[in-house]
Amino acid sequence: MTRPETIVPETPQPPYPIRHKSQIISGFGRGSSELGIPTANIPVHDELNNLPTGIYYGWCKIYPHPQESDTTDKRPDGQDVLFNHGNNLCKTDLSTVWPMVMSIGWNPFYHNKTKAAEIHIINKFSSNFYGADLEYVVLGYIRPELNYTTKEALIKDIELDISIAKDILKREEYAKYEHELE
Repeated sequence: MTRPETIVPETPQPPYPIRHKSQIISGFGRGSSELGIPTANIPVHDELNNLPTGIYYGWCKIYPHPQESDTTDKRPDGQDVLFNHGNNLCKTDLSTVWPMVMSIGWNPFYHNKTKAAEIHIINKFSSNFYGADLEYVVLGYIRPELNYTTKEALIKDIELDISIAKDILKREEYAKYEHELE
């Protein structure tokens, strides 16, 4: 399938904005390790599940999850993941509202059996924050979920999605939602 042109309305159109808060869960670990594009996986709640699969854009903010100590969980592949619940993030990481792109779907390149929602926060963090809470607002749709013949093609498209999202979120009617998460 060829990547379709991204058409962005002047303002978010229904069903957007979609605002929610979720705890970050473990995913497959491929975003960071294989693609160099880390993602925060969140549960696919009904509102997200009703959206077409594809790539979305919006804003998000990280909050430490009330937890006394670090815990460990297992990824679907059996690998242990340290959950620090966001307690290692600096104040700037926690006080900033970040632009994001979100993938909702089956990740056909990886042949997933489970639908996933993965948020790439457009920032470089010094540590992971599995188990933290993530408040987000989805403002629109970039493109449908696509399959790729190479990992390089997938990475190139994700980088284009990030660039498109950054440009859209600079527009006044989209930028104002950043302040709703402060």
